[in-house]
Amino acid sequence: MHVLWFFPTGGDGRYLATQIGRRESTHAYLRQIATALDELGYYGALLPTGIGCEDAWVLASSFITVTQRLKFLIAARPSVITPAVAAQMAATFDRASGGRLLINVVTGNSPEYLAKEGVFLDHDKRYEVTDEFLTIWRGLLRGDDVNFEGEHLRIKGGKSFFPVIQKPYPPLYFGGSSPAALDVAAKHVDVYLTWGEPPDQAAEKIGEVRRRAQALGRTVRFGMRLHVIVRETEKKAWEAADELIQYVTDDAIAAAAANFEKSESVGQQRMFALHGGRRDNLEVSPNLWAGIGLVRGGAGTALVGDPETVAERMREYEKIGIDTFVLSGYPHLEEAYRFAELVFPLLPLDHVNHVASGSIARPPELPIGFTGVHTGLATSSHSLQSEPTGARSRREKALAVS
Repeated sequence: MHVLWFFPTGGDGRYLATQIGRRESTHAYLRQIATALDELGYYGALLPTGIGCEDAWVLASSFITVTQRLKFLIAARPSVITPAVAAQMAATFDRASGGRLLINVVTGNSPEYLAKEGVFLDHDKRYEVTDEFLTIWRGLLRGDDVNFEGEHLRIKGGKSFFPVIQKPYPPLYFGGSSPAALDVAAKHVDVYLTWGEPPDQAAEKIGEVRRRAQALGRTVRFGMRLHVIVRETEKKAWEAADELIQYVTDDAIAAAAANFEKSESVGQQRMFALHGGRRDNLEVSPNLWAGIGLVRGGAGTALVGDPETVAERMREYEKIGIDTFVLSGYPHLEEAYRFAELVFPLLPLDHVNHVASGSIARPPELPIGFTGVHTGLATSSHSLQSEPTGARSRREKALAVS
């Protein structure tokens, strides 16, 4: 099992739909998250993409030298960039990072947001572009001489002169729920990602992708993108879930629902259908909570519970074929620590688990009541008593003031 985390490059916070507890995602803050994830032993981390986020490639490049093992899941956007330029970027990053690049293929967004980026293709046309893009991109990074002419893209004499470290190319991750998306997944990708749906719905989608891939002689791995709210007890976890949305108003829910209705994303429609904009039945499957999706687009569900329960739910997803989890929690720095410390030891992780292995340096356990902490002040009874009475009196007054 692989567990990845998430970089909140568009901002972070303790609550949803409010400026209360809002946290700006400065480079210094995101660097803290990067080093924490690397030290804790997460397999990698997703950097989001779009006009509401900092550029994922620039940020991830800046984190290469402050991390050692962490992989970076970064978007390639077929309708926004050419496959040759994207291949060059991928090769350079993979070489500079020592083989720590993962590619997240992002085909689209709502027509409104795509228009802001100069993209005016309809839903199915975007997936046609993605198919052609990945055909060219994969060929270039395999080292082929690429000549291709499609309906949307063409290239003549394409060649990548700098070989990637990961062969044949950095792994391709991809999500999409429409028939056109499933065809692309079956033909091209290594890991198909779904948002956090109930196990029966996720299993149905996984089965369809698997059947389409087998028809092409391919195998595909599967992953899930969702949030987590884990606490030492079930009661505390559900209280934390309620606190996360305590400032979410009915007006905010209505505004979000209006935006979701504009989306052409089948996945977004499936997320919205889990709660329908209602607060009264947000636990849509045991320990799967749809409260985040009331106001957040994209991944809108969270696993909520104590460590044992959350680990068990993840193992249930593993039984239907999911071996990769891309997780997040609010705020992302603190929750990255909490999840790793509480749940990592309970999971069959394929990557290095620094928490369970004890490789993270921990302070020694000190006796209860131990006060031997050096402050730089001579506060021991010996140092005071060795001074003359007048000097000791002056020193005691000075210590009292400090």
